[in-house]
Amino acid sequence: MLATHAQSGESGGMPQLNPEFWVSQIVWLVLTFGLLYIILSKLILPKISNNLETRKSQILENIETAEKQREESDKKLKEFEKIILESKLEAKNYFNEARQKIQEDITNKRNALDKDIDDEIRAAEQEIKNLNTASREKIKNIAVETSSELIKQLIGEETNNSSISAIVEEQSKKNKEEQHGI
Repeated sequence: MLATHAQSGESGGMPQLNPEFWVSQIVWLVLTFGLLYIILSKLILPKISNNLETRKSQILENIETAEKQREESDKKLKEFEKIILESKLEAKNYFNEARQKIQEDITNKRNALDKDIDDEIRAAEQEIKNLNTASREKIKNIAVETSSELIKQLIGEETNNSSISAIVEEQSKKNKEEQHGI
């Protein structure tokens, strides 16, 4: 009997292909896949789809927020560039005004200094002229006195100062002409 049982198991082949088990296999197949479908469609897939929708909406929201922030940053960047440009222009204007004021101050001080120098030069020229005139008179007087003393010592007589003065004057005119002629 043992041998017949073993033979019957072998002779039938695979039980899945045996038509007498097909009805039970179909029932279990429908029951298993039906239960799997219900579990997936009612429990698992709604959670997955909710997660996907949440992620999608969050991504869209993040993209929208990023776009707004980009627009705001572009707007701020343009404002900063405008402020920087205005600041540069204002600084340039301040610099030009300061430079112009300094140049005016320098010109005024240079003019005042030139005037002071011209006044000093005129005063010095006048002083030189006065000294020149006074020194000529002094030299003339010294020459007359010295000549008169020398003549007195050489000749032993007193001479007339007016004649010596005329001679000294004539000699100084000759010297002056020679100096200007050279």
